[in-house]
Order: sequence, then C-alpha cells, then structure tokens
Amino acid sequence: MKDVEIVLATGNPGKVREIEEILKPFGLDLLPLPRLPRVKAPKETGKTFEENARIKAVFYARHFQKPALADDSGLEVEYLGGGPGIYSSRFAGFQATDEDRNRKLLTLLKGVPFSQRRAAFTCVAVLVTPEGKEFKTEGQLEGYIATRPAGDQGFGYDPVFFLPEYDKTTAELGKQKNKISHRYRAFRAMGELLAREGF
Repeated sequence: MKDVEIVLATGNPGKVREIEEILKPFGLDLLPLPRLPRVKAPKETGKTFEENARIKAVFYARHFQKPALADDSGLEVEYLGGGPGIYSSRFAGFQATDEDRNRKLLTLLKGVPFSQRRAAFTCVAVLVTPEGKEFKTEGQLEGYIATRPAGDQGFGYDPVFFLPEYDKTTAELGKQKNKISHRYRAFRAMGELLAREGF
C-alpha cells in the first residue's frame, strides 16, 4: 500500500501541523481536508471519542475513496464527572473561542482544591480504508486543571492543563508537548501500526 494518499480528516490548522509533525518519520502521504474539495462534515453523533473518530473516518474514506485518518479528542475532568469529554470543542457553545471554553472551565472549578482538579486529555485515532478495513489507536495525558491560564504555545485547553512533573501547562511546553501529548501517543502508535501494515 506504499505511496497511497491518506485523507487527514481535520481542518483545524493547529491539529494539522501537530499531526503532520508526529507522522513525519513514517513517510505517509497525508492530504489534510483544506487541500481537498470542500465537503460538508458529517455530524458527530457518537457517544465516545472512538465512535466520533470512526464516523469521520468512514465518511471521508467513502467520499474520497481513499484511506481516511480521523481522531476525536477532548478533556476529561474528574470533578466534572468526565466532562466536557466529547463535548470539549462545543463546551461553551458552537461559536465559542478557546478563551471562552477555558474561562467557562475555570469558572466551574472556582474554589475547587488542586487535589480535586485531576484531568486527562484523551485522543482516539481511527483509520478506515474505502474497503472498510479499520485501525484504531489511543493516547492519554494525565494532569490537573490550573487555576489560571498560562502560556501561548498551544491551543484549545493547553493554557489551563497543568503537568506537575514539568511545573508548566502544556501551552508553556512548546515543542516538548508534541513528544508527550495524548495526540502524540495516539498518532505515534498509529504511525507504527500503519508501517507494520505496509502503508
């Protein structure tokens, strides 16, 4: 299956850069959605990260008749019963900015002691071929929710996701984040899996 083009099913510029960097060593020929004819994205009606990633991968694999690689990821906060979870991107409304989402999260956790602010970033990656063959990998990064945002080198919830072992948020880690993130772990595992499968 060498030289096959793989649709990278995201239009998020931050995610495209991050995923391309992670998968670079595997020599995959990735086609991010912005480089393809525009198509209306499928509704993410799944109840888990895996279901939502699969919905996107299946849709784009069928539409473009090429293998499609999608992920779904989000922030799970213990104090919020695992929320926002699959609703991470629309946590503060569909038109909300990263700052809006982080502000809402910090407001909900106001006064909650650090020990109860445990959280995890989770990412599930799914690749589906036009014939329906499927590959799945997962990655997780555990940490805590900070009491205020810090750092400007990430996106999403990075400014409020604090890692005690680094004494920094993931938005303060810079390129170092790409070697430990939930997305790195999921896509690194996917790259290794696809290499074994001859992609």
